[in-house]
Amino acid sequence: MGVAGDLPTAPTQQAGYPSLFLLVALGSLVPVVPTGAIVSSAAVVAFHQAAPLALLLVFLVAAFAALLGDIALYWLGRRGVRSKNGSRWLEVLRRRAAPDRLAQAQEKLETHQVSVLVLSRLVPAGRIPVMLACLLAEVPLRRFVRGDVWACLAWAATYQLIGILGGSLFPEPWQGVVAAVGLALLISAAPALWRRVRGEGRGGRAGRSGGEHA
Repeated sequence: MGVAGDLPTAPTQQAGYPSLFLLVALGSLVPVVPTGAIVSSAAVVAFHQAAPLALLLVFLVAAFAALLGDIALYWLGRRGVRSKNGSRWLEVLRRRAAPDRLAQAQEKLETHQVSVLVLSRLVPAGRIPVMLACLLAEVPLRRFVRGDVWACLAWAATYQLIGILGGSLFPEPWQGVVAAVGLALLISAAPALWRRVRGEGRGGRAGRSGGEHA
């Protein structure tokens, strides 16, 4: 069964929680998997089960998996920082961190330190720039983990609340899953869309300015 088939049944089947753990951990390690949508989907079904224990397990499994994925990615990135030739993982982080977001993360890291890390997972597209800023600043792994624990807990709680909201608005679980996934994906895609719109706006103004001076 594919990923799409696993999501709606994640909290109900015996293999559901291990599947949730693996998907979230993989998504934290390879930042292309929509982990927020996965957690929200699982929370929708747990909500429709009217089982507080299921919701608690979704929260704990998601937070723990996200933390382990972040630790693994940070450890691999640290190896790249220490290596003269870098590493594939460090290059992946560099490619996925927009230069302006990285500069903002570095500036905020200098002034606010761990609090920036805590908030990094709550800001769409904020995790990778902050993680890369920590790597470039050579923040020790232990200190990174201390801040990331709270970041993962807050992240899991936020996307679980999105799932609960989606589940409460619709009578059928699949309807809540669709709503929660759509909202989670919209939140994740918002920064990229905003940068594209802002970039096109700047390009248009530059073109008009050039035409006026021609």
